[in-house]
Amino acid sequence: MTYLEQFQEQIQINDYPGFLKIWEEYCFSDEVNYEELKKILLAAKLSDLATFFGQHVNRAIFLWEKLKKPEEKNTILKMITDIQNRNDDELAAIIYEHLKAKYESDPLFNEKIRLIGLRSRENFQGAISKYELLTHIKKGKYVFHKAGWGTGEILDVSLLRQEMELEFEYVVGHRSLSFENALKTLSPLVDDHFLSRRFGNPDLLEKQAKEDPCTVIKLLLQDLGPMTAAEIKDHLCDLVIVTEEWNRWWQNARAKVKKDKKIESPKSLNEPFTLREKEIDHEEVLYKSLESKPKPKEIIQMVHSFLRDYPSMIKNEDFKNNLIIKLLDVLSLEDLKESEKIQIHFFLDTLKANKELIKIDEIVKELTSIEDLLNGIEIISYKKRLLMALRKYREDYEDIFINVFFKVSQNMLRDYILAEFLKAKSTKLNDKIKELSEHPLMYPVPFVWYFQKSFFAKENEYPFSDKEGKTKFFESFLILLDHLENKAEYKDLAKKMVNLIKDNRYKIIQTVMNLANITQVKEYLLLATKCRLLDDHDIKIIHSLAKVAHPNLSEYKVEQEEQDIIWATQKGVNDLKKKITHISSVEMLDNAKEIEEARALGDLRENAEYKAALEKRARLQNDLKNFAELLNNVQILTKDLISTDKISIGTIITASDEKGEKIIFTLLGPLEADIEKNILSFQSKIAKDLIGKTIGEKFSYDSKNFTIIDIRSVLE
Repeated sequence: MTYLEQFQEQIQINDYPGFLKIWEEYCFSDEVNYEELKKILLAAKLSDLATFFGQHVNRAIFLWEKLKKPEEKNTILKMITDIQNRNDDELAAIIYEHLKAKYESDPLFNEKIRLIGLRSRENFQGAISKYELLTHIKKGKYVFHKAGWGTGEILDVSLLRQEMELEFEYVVGHRSLSFENALKTLSPLVDDHFLSRRFGNPDLLEKQAKEDPCTVIKLLLQDLGPMTAAEIKDHLCDLVIVTEEWNRWWQNARAKVKKDKKIESPKSLNEPFTLREKEIDHEEVLYKSLESKPKPKEIIQMVHSFLRDYPSMIKNEDFKNNLIIKLLDVLSLEDLKESEKIQIHFFLDTLKANKELIKIDEIVKELTSIEDLLNGIEIISYKKRLLMALRKYREDYEDIFINVFFKVSQNMLRDYILAEFLKAKSTKLNDKIKELSEHPLMYPVPFVWYFQKSFFAKENEYPFSDKEGKTKFFESFLILLDHLENKAEYKDLAKKMVNLIKDNRYKIIQTVMNLANITQVKEYLLLATKCRLLDDHDIKIIHSLAKVAHPNLSEYKVEQEEQDIIWATQKGVNDLKKKITHISSVEMLDNAKEIEEARALGDLRENAEYKAALEKRARLQNDLKNFAELLNNVQILTKDLISTDKISIGTIITASDEKGEKIIFTLLGPLEADIEKNILSFQSKIAKDLIGKTIGEKFSYDSKNFTIIDIRSVLE
């Protein structure tokens, strides 16, 4: 373990006695490593041990004296001075002589020595940093305000008053600061520092960022330290790259950054981009990662990412041969899973290894559990590659494809299987699609996938994409939508289906009403009316579009609530407003961050996080729209509007069955309906059966007969 690692370990556990013991040993080393000493001092300065360390940091003077380069000597002595808090005369004398030698021609030397505390020697902590700031203070120079004002430009300086005027990034108007206050709050910024350039000439920085994004990001990391993708955005978006162009710019920049030899890209969203001390070839990074002996699963992810990001490396014979040897070592592991083994062979095939080494055909021919193998492969493109291998090497591939067709979870895989069946003109596909249309509840997700594909296709482009097929599929669509109402695991799918109906001004409804005959349309109207996931507004539009396509339906009525009014208590309205506020001010903002963080991963072709975040945004936007429409139609229930002579909206009903067991229902609007608490929407079928009944009347529920024994107001 190096000295730096030992110091970091002691800092981590907050053990100053242990830290000091190592420090005493380190300070009497025969040789000094400048970079290591600088990192140790910086780590200590930023740690909770800094105050204690300030009493003993002077011992580093022994090492400082061994340094030869003036810039290294200045950096280390400045760090020692920043940390020290003993203010002893010996160190003061060293600092004074150092500054005198460096700034011997400075006419204001003595005055600056007074301002930084070296004349009185009572407190000269940070003396060198302060002297450099005083030397930096000139008109047109840039500084950073450590208390939140951001980057500032010095507009004017008065040596007589020891005062300066500045303009800051985050403060309106000009500000005056005394030298004394400046020494407490300002840090100097060189002219080519990232913050100086961003504040002083953002247009030029924007131009460079668009032409050479890697250079700007390297400047950012060099001057401000490691940063996550979100932090990089905070420093560049709007201030350098306008918000509207950010996503496109970052995608381009991210792709280039991944290939830059000086920037180390993070492995996860929460980790930062860092600047390496020297350029490292990407194959060297891969080799180092493989040398740490990761698990086969991790090796597969590493190699896949590398070959995807740097496909040109395959042309490098040395790299290719070395990687093949590494992969053959992995294949020799005894506990290698079948899914891992075949992915390694896919790599060997990509690398154009000796054909005798590639056993894809042998593995595929011997496979028995195809479904388990597919599930064991995490990389989607390699799932597809397995399917392609099955198509090539298995005579029974059609039976295999039919078996997994609706079990694979990615649309890309279903698309591939569908395309292969269409090319083969297999009758097995028609039978499978017919099964899908007749039993949508068995395969909800694949059903919606195929419904979208076939419904908007040209006639006979896919099985059941003709007029008869589309009308049949739409009927099954409505049946499935009604079925998913209380299925929590399919909540997102149900929302997607509702959105499909509403999209493009109910384009699906317009199309199907023109395709269907009047009998089919009546069936659709009945199914739609009973579907609780469709609100009254949706149902009315469906009815209107049906009558446009079939004027003979103008007198046809399906039992439904004709009013647009949504009844709710004041509490229900308040809860809805809170829900709208929470979605717009919290969930939408969180989702925006999720989208940006997922986008930062790049590789949108296989970026499941990005696609999920976009789908979530669409759901949230749809929820906001629906809730806003509900709010516009809400009528608040008041005591005088609720009648307890008979069951109506706003009443609580107590009923008893033949055994004397009681059940209580509350009738409210859809905003407050909760089936688990027996709070019914007045639009529900059972509520409609109850409305108008009085005490003593009977009704059926859950295969039992009940008698109403009490009716009271929900507002009592």
